[in-house]
Amino acid sequence: MAKDPKGQTSVYKFYKMDGDKIERTKRECPRCGKGIFMADHKERYTCGKCGYTEFKKDHKKSKTK
Repeated sequence: MAKDPKGQTSVYKFYKMDGDKIERTKRECPRCGKGIFMADHKERYTCGKCGYTEFKKDHKKSKTK
């Protein structure tokens, strides 16, 4: 999570406001529930609290020869 100079988490960056609607920009963990966001890695989503991992379906590994 992004931290400010005082060391506190900047949770407001995980939401996007569009008029009267509030939209989440990050995925929430299905195990931990609302308010716990998952990290977005190159090929997976990971929860920092419980360790739950979901792999992205459309990510294809490139084979090197």
